[in-house]
Amino acid sequence: MMIRVLDFAAVGEIVTGVALLIAPSWVGQVLLGEPLVGVAIAPARVAGIALCALGVGCLLNSPLLGMSAYSAAVALYLGYVGSIGGLAGMLLWPAVAIHAVLSILLFRIWTKT
Repeated sequence: MMIRVLDFAAVGEIVTGVALLIAPSWVGQVLLGEPLVGVAIAPARVAGIALCALGVGCLLNSPLLGMSAYSAAVALYLGYVGSIGGLAGMLLWPAVAIHAVLSILLFRIWTKT
């Protein structure tokens, strides 16, 4: 019973995360009553990445895989936002670097287990 509830919750988080990645403004509209616009789109997509990684980690019973996927995806997305999206605060590139290093270290640990 608990496994089914956890699987259901994990799939729900993945679906919500994918929705935030694809249509963050719409998710804001249906959840909060206001569409997400402008600078709010980037953090909404980071939240979507986090929800997908949480769901994958729970669904596959592998928090290490979930955290590895999160770090890699966030490093790639933030790098994209900084390069193409025109958004770059003073901590953007250090965050990209930290997540890139973390994802490499976590994937190395994951592949050795």
